[in-house]
Amino acid sequence: MLTRIDHIGIACHDLEATVAFYRETYGFTDVHFETNEEQGVREAMLKINATGDGAASYLQLITPIRDDSTVAKWLAKNGEGVHHIAFGTDGDVQDEADGIAAKGVRVLYDEPRHGSLGSRITFLHPKDCHGVLTELVEKATS
Repeated sequence: MLTRIDHIGIACHDLEATVAFYRETYGFTDVHFETNEEQGVREAMLKINATGDGAASYLQLITPIRDDSTVAKWLAKNGEGVHHIAFGTDGDVQDEADGIAAKGVRVLYDEPRHGSLGSRITFLHPKDCHGVLTELVEKATS
């Protein structure tokens, strides 16, 4: 079952400047930096609040580390801005994706991949989600 908005992903050209904007403008201070080589991005997760299921809601700022990454291509086409929305699940992300796929929505990965903060993730095709790239997130188990 989907339990929360896990994060909203925002693509940016300058990660440090964008983090500084969110710190200075909104006061977000709990920041986690990570590089995801597989996806070709460097990211910052800015914690917004805790949620009832023991997880949290975040803003994810992402910038490409390679010109061939999907985020680099997206930035070249669209410029900076909201890239995707991610919903958290309280169960297995593959089971959640399979249930959604059974309703006719294309899942972009055959198997979940490594996501931020040790999570497991998959994406849903934006053309099947009213133009919104949608990520499903299973938080890391402690």
